[in-house]
Amino acid sequence: MEHLPVKTTLRIALVGDYNPNVIAHQAIPLAIDDAAAVLDLTADYDWLPTTELTSPEDLVGYDAIWLVPASPYKNTEAAFIAARYARENSIPFLGTCGGFQHALIEYARNVLGWADAAHAETDSEGTMVIAPLACSLVEKTDAIELRKNTLIAKAYGKPEIEEGYHCNYGVSPEFAEALESGDMHVTGWDEQGEIRAAELVTHPFFVITLFQHERAALEGRPVVLVQAMLRAARDS
Repeated sequence: MEHLPVKTTLRIALVGDYNPNVIAHQAIPLAIDDAAAVLDLTADYDWLPTTELTSPEDLVGYDAIWLVPASPYKNTEAAFIAARYARENSIPFLGTCGGFQHALIEYARNVLGWADAAHAETDSEGTMVIAPLACSLVEKTDAIELRKNTLIAKAYGKPEIEEGYHCNYGVSPEFAEALESGDMHVTGWDEQGEIRAAELVTHPFFVITLFQHERAALEGRPVVLVQAMLRAARDS
């Protein structure tokens, strides 16, 4: 049986509107470079502005896709294109903060059949998948409990973590209930039981978090979910 050669160079698509003032955007290149060094890989990344991502064909050739923070995006449709392309083509995928929110809306619309799935920040009509948080998480740090034997729990190697946020929106109670019925499983909760992470169990690596784990790179700490994404991309 012929074995495919292991990839040593990866191409990563960073889907989002780059802003040097956004803390997460400062952290993301550091997180990728650190993870690539740990895995002895070369990881080349391209920032893809949402205004320039108009078709799934724009993502062909990338080994992994990261739907990055700082929404609302200039072109919301690009976020849905990225999440759907990764989901349907088994491309390793991370979604953080706004990426988490929009990946859930895409899943609601195209898998669960919620055609009018909406985001309370940008939509005035529809069924709200993403709703205002009871308490703002802008520049807050909080504890998250992880579901055992999941991709995220294996990456962190412990049952509880503490990470930082920069958001005012999370999963609506109505959608939280609907998530129980499909292949997108909730994998992380805060102490009040609010959803903070999820992953697609039918996919090699599709992990989304409301928290911004990439910020660890700014403190010189390893970003284990980025390592896990690159490892999945290398081995796919």
